[in-house]
Amino acid sequence: MKLTLVGAGPGDADLITVKGIKALQQANVVMYDALVHPDLLDYCRPDTLKVYVGKRRGAYSCVQEDINPLIVHYAQQYGHVVRLKGGDSFVFGRGYEEVDYARQHGIDTHVVPGLSSSYAVPAAAGIPLTTRGLSESFWVVTGTTKEGQLSADLTLAAQSSATVVILMGMHKLAEIMAVFANCGKTETPVAIIQNGTLPEQQLVIGNVETINEKVAESGISNPAIIVIGEVAALPQIDLQTVLSAAKVGL
Repeated sequence: MKLTLVGAGPGDADLITVKGIKALQQANVVMYDALVHPDLLDYCRPDTLKVYVGKRRGAYSCVQEDINPLIVHYAQQYGHVVRLKGGDSFVFGRGYEEVDYARQHGIDTHVVPGLSSSYAVPAAAGIPLTTRGLSESFWVVTGTTKEGQLSADLTLAAQSSATVVILMGMHKLAEIMAVFANCGKTETPVAIIQNGTLPEQQLVIGNVETINEKVAESGISNPAIIVIGEVAALPQIDLQTVLSAAKVGL
């Protein structure tokens, strides 16, 4: 019995690792999430069982308390289970919970890291999280704790000079901006990237004071990454065009 957690990357199917692809090719069962690109399932063998266990705000096919026993069930029945999760499964992916549960039931576990959307999505939009003379560090903060509240770390992050990246925070955007405004950061640049690394990627740029209005005007929504800091105001590099050109040249 074996469980392999595979990070699928931030969206674009080409951004999964080679080791992740090899795991998919060897899997007897693949349990995959909502943000996983469907093309990744093409790497599976024809006889591989594919099980959707996606969780998105307001639409749950499975809750976490159901997913953990399912992993054990499929591992016991079929052998090798790949748990395919968007981004990196150890960055707000609840990956460790699944590994720990599987280990408690005698299942061998392995982890294949993936590109986290926290840094890959801003990069694809041309936004560096650090750059010399402007940002020396960055925070990655969840937009919602398990209690449904803002993280207490957000206030600490807002008081720093670091770039702040917020995942799963769009439904609390106004509250998040209020935290930064209360720290005197009303003019701090903000970028919001929806569907990062995909052809339908959208980018909205404003500042702490204006971003709520700009989001309403644009209609941008989940899944999206919020980037707060001076780097969000840098001239944009169209990395999607660069990546597309590179693919054509391969």
